[in-house]
Amino acid sequence: MAVVFAVNRFGSSAGQPGNAGAAGAAAAQLVRPDSHRLQTASDGKVTLVEFLDFECEGCRAVFPAVEQLRKDYAGKVTFVVRYFPLPGHFNAERAARAVEAAAQQGKFEAMHRRMYETQTQWGEKQVPADDVFRGFAKDLGLEMAAWEKAYADPATLRRIKADVADGQAAGVEGTPAFFLNGSKLQPNSMEEFKAAIDAALAQ
Repeated sequence: MAVVFAVNRFGSSAGQPGNAGAAGAAAAQLVRPDSHRLQTASDGKVTLVEFLDFECEGCRAVFPAVEQLRKDYAGKVTFVVRYFPLPGHFNAERAARAVEAAAQQGKFEAMHRRMYETQTQWGEKQVPADDVFRGFAKDLGLEMAAWEKAYADPATLRRIKADVADGQAAGVEGTPAFFLNGSKLQPNSMEEFKAAIDAALAQ
């Protein structure tokens, strides 16, 4: 699988894998008890954390690679997702609220996937996508009164902003941003990604 690991950020996107930087010191902030786990390894030895923005084209581009890694390392690696909507993306925060509202009904992964599958329909537009996201919630069979309440609840936005704060404390400047066992990981290819995970598993 050929993947371009581009980073959508405020500055440049150069970097190499395995750069711990400030992330090592912030390792405790990378995973919270309420952080969303796409899958969990029983031994807890290796954890991959992704800070993402659902409107980020780079995040959408890398999504299939992450899904493949989940299959390749099922039962071996814990995959954690943190919200990091960028201020330059008009609907990013709305998308995060829509996903978090779905998560409260056990549909985090389904809505997470739907956002990337449909990003070209609602992303990079200066028009509120509330109705689009409401349609996704209906399609997923969510209880709409509960979803609407959670979508508009200030507590949902605080939950998202808490993820952003943790990301900023760890040195996240753009998305997608990956951390492997507390160290920042900036792979340039799927091969580098897998090599880093394999090395962590071998330790």
